[in-house]
Amino acid sequence: MIQRLVNFFGEPRFQEQRKRLFYFALALTLLADFLVPREHAEQFWEGLPGWGAFYGFLACFLIIFVSKFLGHRCKLMQREDYYD
Repeated sequence: MIQRLVNFFGEPRFQEQRKRLFYFALALTLLADFLVPREHAEQFWEGLPGWGAFYGFLACFLIIFVSKFLGHRCKLMQREDYYD
């Protein structure tokens, strides 16, 4: 069972099926966001459907971008063979 799961996510022949599964999960999440009650939203953008997903994606993107910038440009990363 676990081998089939690993093969599904690791082998290139399942790429199209993985893409369809990802789009299905994305659409399901977006549709579920329309069912959430929003009467307690304090700001107007909190009442917009999809705001949480957009905010989360933007936050993850910024965390990755800033950490890569700090690692590469500010010399916080060391070479792979630093301790050798």
